[in-house]
Amino acid sequence: MSRNTGSTWKKSRRLGFSILGTGEELARRNYAPGQHGRNRRPKMTNYGLQLQEKQRIRHTYQLTEKQFFNTYQKASRKAGAAGENLLVMLESRLDNLVYRMGFANTRRGARQLVSHGHVLVNGKKVDIPSYQCKPGDVIEIRERSRNMKAIAEALEAAVSLVDFVDVDKDNKKGTYVRYPERNELFQSQPINELLVVEFYNR
Repeated sequence: MSRNTGSTWKKSRRLGFSILGTGEELARRNYAPGQHGRNRRPKMTNYGLQLQEKQRIRHTYQLTEKQFFNTYQKASRKAGAAGENLLVMLESRLDNLVYRMGFANTRRGARQLVSHGHVLVNGKKVDIPSYQCKPGDVIEIRERSRNMKAIAEALEAAVSLVDFVDVDKDNKKGTYVRYPERNELFQSQPINELLVVEFYNR
């Protein structure tokens, strides 16, 4: 199975964007990695800006280039704005919803929970991280995995959850209530999904 590996902190610093959403990567060193990281970079071209925005979104959701492009193609075939469709599809991935519900501290950790068969969707085991969930789907940790230390620690650390999921922490179960609205995503770090559309339509 293809995996998106490598240092998340280095990627964040290179893109000037907190992939984990905590800001810790940039607070420690707010310049790019490498011996020339402190040097001033030249002004970016339009292509550079488009590529950077695509990489920011792709790395945030921990997707490979092929996975991201395939998701974009599906989003562009749907009615409505391709950029918003893309973000909704990314948020509707099973691994992302496991992360949003607080069962894992990171999307990478959530992906591992799904791949290892610890997650049920509507009572059935689903071990495909890219599985597209729909509003009303019930996502839960299977019974024999509910005592995992990592899950308990993640739920304890989860302070605020998004409004489009409803979570029962005691039973380690959550419901995907509705599709997210655009203004609910990337509030602390604004992104421009139209640049991604331009990148693929160039």
